[in-house]
Amino acid sequence: MIRGDDVLRILAKSDIGKAREMNQDSYYISDLEKDEIKLYILADGMGGYKGGEIASSLAVANTRNYIINNFKRTKKDRESILNLLKNAIEYANMSVYEKAKEDEELHDMGTTLDVCLIYNNKVFIGHVGDSRVYRIRKNIIRKLTSDHSYVEKLVKEGTITKEEAYNHPKKNMLMKALGCNSLVEPDVICKGFLKDDILLMCSDGLTNMLRDNEIYNLLLNNPDNPEEALINNANNLGGYDNITVIIIDNIDICDETKER
Repeated sequence: MIRGDDVLRILAKSDIGKAREMNQDSYYISDLEKDEIKLYILADGMGGYKGGEIASSLAVANTRNYIINNFKRTKKDRESILNLLKNAIEYANMSVYEKAKEDEELHDMGTTLDVCLIYNNKVFIGHVGDSRVYRIRKNIIRKLTSDHSYVEKLVKEGTITKEEAYNHPKKNMLMKALGCNSLVEPDVICKGFLKDDILLMCSDGLTNMLRDNEIYNLLLNNPDNPEEALINNANNLGGYDNITVIIIDNIDICDETKER
């Protein structure tokens, strides 16, 4: 899917992968021709047959609705917009949590959630789980989010190296997810989004298959269809999970003298 105007180029695709019977990833991208808000959301669901699909779709829909319904009345300073994202994620968390309590078959469902809202040369990010947001700037790829996973905890503690984390048997164990408890504490951050910057949002179906440098090379060496290249390569390496990518290419906006 491609949507573009004189500001951004958006590419997004979700793929079931090679091993799963159902795609439990969900995503949302703003329509640049109609929507006032540049909003992008990705969720990777989990929890039994259909549970993950329900959790991720609920999380995406409720986050989107909360932000769209409250953006106009929100002050446009950094703290207020970050609070808007935080409140939206908490609202979505409660919607998933309450749905799980209603149905015994859905008791174990949950989802990751990443939200990117682009406003005034900045990207405001909300994050829960181990889906990721990257930024490519001046030939450097940087992970902007920190995985809420057991393995990431071990890396931060110095117990294992980043290299050891790639093949750790518990690398998919989450320390935090949306909908598993009545309360969730999302990470909310603000980063600069300048001319020629690229944002990549992705589920772990991509990052479990490809290292960061491989992701960077595929993005830069396939300018016409980078989303296809990323998903095809992940599938060629096994495609053990659903794979979803959203690419936000800042092709013609922002003054690089603006504050980062």
